[in-house]
Amino acid sequence: MADNFFADNLDLQFHLDRLDLGEVVDSLEDGYTQAAQYPAAPRNYADAMDNYRRILHLLGEICATRIAPRAGEADEAGAHFQAGTVSYAAPTQEALALLRQADLMGAMLPRQYGGLNLPGTIFQMMVEILSRADAGLMTLFGLQEISSTIAEYGSEEVKAQVLPRFARGEVTAAMVLTEPDAGSDLGAVQARALQDQETGEWRIHGVKRFITNGAADIHLVLARSEPGSDDARGLSLFLVERDESVHVRRIENKLGIHASPTCEIQYDNTPARLIGKQRFGLIRYAMSMMNGARLAVSAQALGIAEAAYREAWRYAQKRAQFGQAICALPAVYRMLLSMRGEIEATRALVYETARQVDLLRACDRRGDRTRTRQLSRRLDLMTPLVKYYATEMGNRTCYQAMQIHGGAGYMREFNVERHARDVRVTSIYEGTSQLQVVAATGGLLGHGIDDLLDEWRSPDDDADLAPLKKGLEQAVQVYRHCVDHLKGSEDVQLVEYYAVDMVEAAVHILNSWLMMRDAPHSPRKREMAHVYVADALPKIQCALAALQAADPAPLRAHKEILSGPF
Repeated sequence: MADNFFADNLDLQFHLDRLDLGEVVDSLEDGYTQAAQYPAAPRNYADAMDNYRRILHLLGEICATRIAPRAGEADEAGAHFQAGTVSYAAPTQEALALLRQADLMGAMLPRQYGGLNLPGTIFQMMVEILSRADAGLMTLFGLQEISSTIAEYGSEEVKAQVLPRFARGEVTAAMVLTEPDAGSDLGAVQARALQDQETGEWRIHGVKRFITNGAADIHLVLARSEPGSDDARGLSLFLVERDESVHVRRIENKLGIHASPTCEIQYDNTPARLIGKQRFGLIRYAMSMMNGARLAVSAQALGIAEAAYREAWRYAQKRAQFGQAICALPAVYRMLLSMRGEIEATRALVYETARQVDLLRACDRRGDRTRTRQLSRRLDLMTPLVKYYATEMGNRTCYQAMQIHGGAGYMREFNVERHARDVRVTSIYEGTSQLQVVAATGGLLGHGIDDLLDEWRSPDDDADLAPLKKGLEQAVQVYRHCVDHLKGSEDVQLVEYYAVDMVEAAVHILNSWLMMRDAPHSPRKREMAHVYVADALPKIQCALAALQAADPAPLRAHKEILSGPF
């Protein structure tokens, strides 16, 4: 086991070193004037980046030496439910105490509430590191991001009462959206929020299901505040502090992330406080919260994939078959190369997306409406793309890691079995992969990635990369033609049926461009660009072939085939 999950990750350090967060940090630190009031505040950009590195190094050490060694025990014990009370496994409780003692909670909260005032990009790096150690624990830590929603939209009174407790690590949080009959379709939420007209107090009634860390102290609950409404415009967001009126009815018996309790909750006349304005609960606040969660889940899948890859790499070095270590077999090292390439491409996409989110917040703070709108449109596309690719990649990587282990990987004694179980939910919760495709379709049909391709274009004078660049540029031309062809179709179902091929082509093109952008800055990254693009180009061409054909036969046949009998 490594001694530090940040210090041993050269690619993560590469991205930290090359991050351009100057505009973001200047905004967060009020032009570095906070240093006069807070001793921990940086005096300049270099000071800030050094501080971020120290935080990541500290977390990396805790994760490697204290959390990861007990992750299997936390998984085996899991969360407990008895007589309506939920308790974390002992290793989970100890891990939370360690993070609290190290002052690593409240990562993105402003200093006035005791937070670390970190950019979101650094927070996502923390999520990756922690997920590599224990994916279940990450959900408890990652949900601290809910405090940012309270900081942005809550009243001054609520912020003063609640946020310092987050910063001190005294409370945990839950995002409470899903109901038994309102999963992906959150506009159908039926939990009711009723207001006493005399006192102005709100109370919530209803049942919520599949709530990650539902036994938390602080809940942000989506509920119907407008009597007689039946759509998203009737929903508002409320802060609930768990009391005797909040009943955990059960916790789910899940495939993975056992350290994190997934709960069914009943609210029975529960006191609540409105966050922001009425009727904006889903269309503004919950969507903003979910987009942050989708990026965190992407980082979670990345961290699990990193853990699984390292398990597979170590096993392949030691396992001898046919008179040699299996890492020398082309069938095995092809999998390892593919896994490594996908992990590093995902890391580039995750942190570029996180940086764009930070830029959006900086522009919004200074009132730059034009650039805020531009970045919002860009992130409306990038967020579903990164959630789709990162989580599907995580599942592929864990599958291949188990395959490299062979029969041993199927056994509980090996960590790769736990990683394979833990990663599976990442492509399901916070919006399934299929929903991410739906969310990305409109932006892709509008050529939403064109400006990104222009922005990330690699230099023309790099002869070594020229063949890769030529192949990519040809693929981009075909991709654009295919998008226009699909956009011109009057058959909406045909567009929706082949949207996943459009997403596959787009995300591999974007990742290839990012890998090419990074290639000139490191000999290792240059080799990784060759590995990834060589692997990605055939996948792009396959997806483009499906788009070019856009065969309507499956649409005609699906009713007859899927209606049975079988």
